[in-house]
Amino acid sequence: MANTTDRIHKKGGSASQKSLSTSQRTLFLFGRENFIIMLAGLAVLVIGYLLMVGGGSPDPTKFDAKEVYSFRRITLAPIVLVLGLLIEIYAIMKKPRQGEPGEGSQQQ
Repeated sequence: MANTTDRIHKKGGSASQKSLSTSQRTLFLFGRENFIIMLAGLAVLVIGYLLMVGGGSPDPTKFDAKEVYSFRRITLAPIVLVLGLLIEIYAIMKKPRQGEPGEGSQQQ
C-alpha cells in the first residue's frame, strides 16, 4: 500500500487528481450534435411563439375577429410549436456517436 502511494507521489499527482481527469470527460450526458439539435428545436419554438404574438387593436373597445383568429395564429403557430417539440424530443432521444467527446460512456 505504501509502495503504491509512493509511486503516485513521485509521478507528481494524487490518486484523486487522476480520477478527476478521467471523470471530467464524462460530465455531459449529451454529445455536441445533440446540443446543436436542441438549439435548433429551441429556435423553432421561439419562431412558433413569435407567430402567435399580436392581434392587438388600436381601439380597445373593438374586437377584430379576423386579426385574432387568423390562419397564422390558430393553425400555423401551433404546428410550428409541435414541430419544435418533436425536434427537442429527437435531440434528447438520439444517441451520441461513439467517438464524440462529451458522451455518456466512459473513455479510458
